[in-house]
Amino acid sequence: MSGSIYGKHFQISTWGESHGKALGVVVDGCPAGISLCEEDIQKSLNRRKPGQNRYSTPRSEDDAVEILSGVFEGKTTGTPISLIVFNKQQRSADYSEIASYYRPGHADYTFDEKYGFRDYRGGGRSSGRETIGRVAAGAIATKILDQLGIQITAYSKSIGPVVISPERFDLSQRDSNPLAMPDAVAAEEAAAYLDSCRKNGDSSGGMVECRVTGMIPGLGDPVFEKLSANLAKAMFSIGAVKSFELGDGIAASQAKGSTNNDAFSLDNSGNIVKSTNHSGGTLGGISDGNDLLFRVGFKPTPSISASQQTVNKDRKEISVSIKGRHDPIIVPRAVVVVESMAALTLTDALFSNMYTRMDHILDFYRR
Repeated sequence: MSGSIYGKHFQISTWGESHGKALGVVVDGCPAGISLCEEDIQKSLNRRKPGQNRYSTPRSEDDAVEILSGVFEGKTTGTPISLIVFNKQQRSADYSEIASYYRPGHADYTFDEKYGFRDYRGGGRSSGRETIGRVAAGAIATKILDQLGIQITAYSKSIGPVVISPERFDLSQRDSNPLAMPDAVAAEEAAAYLDSCRKNGDSSGGMVECRVTGMIPGLGDPVFEKLSANLAKAMFSIGAVKSFELGDGIAASQAKGSTNNDAFSLDNSGNIVKSTNHSGGTLGGISDGNDLLFRVGFKPTPSISASQQTVNKDRKEISVSIKGRHDPIIVPRAVVVVESMAALTLTDALFSNMYTRMDHILDFYRR
């Protein structure tokens, strides 16, 4: 299947299905000499694995990663890094009925139209478990960014109608509640809302916000390879994503230039800085050195037990109630996926930027 490769210079290729034997990723373009072990990757995978609380699918997987290649004596070798996670708790029988009809909100119908065949077990390649490869590769990209002082932090900004309060923002709370919300009060309100959804056989959507600090100016290109455009593509490649906005986002369309423009000034060291950051950290598609700030909107989990109208493969209208093990909300487990895709995009942009100026090339080869 085409479309499973992402990146140009720091490139990943994910593979595997939700109910196949395993899932994984091959990372190509990683520099040699980076300290890397399975535990470095496992920390990120543990943040997205299922079965950790009542707001996650009860499918219990340890998602233990194995490094198959590209690492020797604890260091990356500069050759492709292959990572694998074995599926251990598939219950494919839960999905046998689905083969005969198209689930509302899922990719069943479009897969059939494109390929004339589909893996109906948990959605196959369109399953959320595909993100295992992204998160594993993102852990490597994050190690590269860490050495440059670039930090990526995402969290649940909203779940259904519940939105975190700036006055109560406390990042330490993100890892203290099952909804990854940096606001203890909002987390409790969101939990009550989700319990109501579950009671009614329903699900909820929400939004992830992500901030990147320590940014380097000059990343991205001015036309088709804008950093903003590549971030948008990275986020929209995540299943269930329905919106992306950078900086003020949609609000900018209702603003005036006098209020939306970010004024330039000099700091105490004589460096050029912006007094505000309505643009979200890019100008002309190129990073300006300010924090990157963007939001990603996720639709409600489409697999719900409430009755829904659909059509079967015999073109008969039927009512269905989806069985199986499903998340009542995608957002909390998607937080680390958003961070991972941002890390992959930024690492690729960093590597691409290394040859855009002749003075940089001369500095490297004449040192």
